[in-house]
Amino acid sequence: MKYIILLLSGVLFFSCGNKKTVQLPEINNSEIQNIKDVSAAYIFYDPTQTDSVLLNRKNLISTTNWLVNIDKRLTLRQVIPQIKFLQEKKANAGHKNENAKNYFSCNDISKNNLGFIEFTKVNYEVKKENTVQTIPPDFNVTANTIFVNHDGKIFIISPEKEPSIKESNKNELLTDLKHVFNKASKVSLRFSKSLTFQDYITIKSLIKNKQFNHIKISNTEFIN
Repeated sequence: MKYIILLLSGVLFFSCGNKKTVQLPEINNSEIQNIKDVSAAYIFYDPTQTDSVLLNRKNLISTTNWLVNIDKRLTLRQVIPQIKFLQEKKANAGHKNENAKNYFSCNDISKNNLGFIEFTKVNYEVKKENTVQTIPPDFNVTANTIFVNHDGKIFIISPEKEPSIKESNKNELLTDLKHVFNKASKVSLRFSKSLTFQDYITIKSLIKNKQFNHIKISNTEFIN
């Protein structure tokens, strides 16, 4: 017997008497709070497993909206392979619903309720190259980029600005992006593999703010 309890701080999953908990990432003022026709997957933080990750996808139905519940303590190095696996599974399913989407489940602390962030069209590309942490000062910046390093520091990169690399933080990000990028700017996102899923979701929720309608965020996200 399996059943699920959704909590404000996480998800309790029961299966054959075993209890597992997912600590959901926290966000504020989510734009999406109600989703119908859903099935769920769970990515647990489990120190007994390889890479401390345990994926449960037994309840997924390919024609529904997928709610992916990921423990906020995990890093992108741990969860991105699992997310890509789920995306490929849905894309290659025999039965499809073109209107079905994929969402990350979150704890919206501003509304004391669950909130969701869509990632249906996100393409995760894992890279092995220099990041802002290691590039030389005279590095030739060629593309608009928001890069978040392993400890959550944010670097806004624009070849049209001087200096071309501006350091920011979560509190100043909205203001800094308005100053750096012009209307219709296309911006790529790049994240350190060592970033926690909580920090990743925090940045994603900020960037999805309606104030950023003037810039276009690329569907391809680079993971360094």
